[in-house]
Amino acid sequence: MTQLTDRLVTSFAAAVLTLGCQKPPPPSPVASTTEPEPVVVVAPPDVQARHIFDTRCVVCHGSVGKGDGPGGAALDPKPRAFGDAVWQKSVDDAHIAKTIVEGGVAVKLSAGMAANPDLADKPDVVAELVKIVRKFGQ
Repeated sequence: MTQLTDRLVTSFAAAVLTLGCQKPPPPSPVASTTEPEPVVVVAPPDVQARHIFDTRCVVCHGSVGKGDGPGGAALDPKPRAFGDAVWQKSVDDAHIAKTIVEGGVAVKLSAGMAANPDLADKPDVVAELVKIVRKFGQ
């Protein structure tokens, strides 16, 4: 029985040494229980401005800036026609920007020109809106 015991001990020792020298398997992936952070993509200021003009300004000022939008039909006074060369020369960019952000009342114009306070902290977008208004005068 000693031979059998010796063989078992030798086999056991060899198995322990063989297994002990192997690298442990990599940990299995664990499913995350937290949601990944959403990716926020912000459009460039000119794209944002075009979208704002097309969704807000066009309603009263019209798609070509003539003051003939469907929402402006009932307003008195009528919305500004941006192509008016005399008006274009009479105002600076700061005045247009203030009108866009603070509304008509802020610049002693019609209360029908709504304020856009959400643009107060987006000067680049407002500057692009001013460019859009200026292009109608060219």
